Amino acid sequence: MSFNKIIIVGNLGRDPELRYTPQGTAVSTFTMATNERRKDKSGEQIDITTWFRVNVWGRQAETVSKYLTKGRSVYVEGRLHVEEWTDKEGKPRHTLEVNASDVHFIDSAGGGGGGDREGVPVRQSAQGAGQGAARTSDAQTPSADLDDDEIPF
Repeated sequence: MSFNKIIIVGNLGRDPELRYTPQGTAVSTFTMATNERRKDKSGEQIDITTWFRVNVWGRQAETVSKYLTKGRSVYVEGRLHVEEWTDKEGKPRHTLEVNASDVHFIDSAGGGGGGDREGVPVRQSAQGAGQGAARTSDAQTPSADLDDDEIPF
C-alpha cells in the first residue's frame, strides 16, 4: 500500500493561468510559496522559501482563476510529484508539482474580488484530479450567482 498526500498553506506567487484541454476540461496553474524560519550555523534567523507549482482541474480550476490573485493566502491539498528537467545550460533541475484535490481561500481578497467568500472550500474528487475527468461538488463550490443572504456562513 502507498499514500501520497500533501497539505500546503502559503501565498500565490503569480495569478492563476486558466486553459482548457482539447476535451474541454479546465486547468488552472499557479505557483505558491511557503516560508520557514530557521537559524543558520552562526545563529542568525534566515527565511527559507519553497516554491510549488499547483494544477487545479475542472470547475474548481475556473473558480480558482476567478477569485485568486498573486499574494493571496491559500490552503491546498493534493498529490505531490517532482518534475525533473534540464535547463538551457544543461543543468538538471526539478519542480515540486501538486495536483490539487482541495483548495481553500484563506484570506480576504483585499480588493481582488471574492472577499465575502474567505475560507470557502473549493473541492474536487481526488480520483479525477489530473486526469481530465475531474468532478467538483456543486454544493461546495462558490457561485457568482449567489446573493450574500444565500451564503450559509
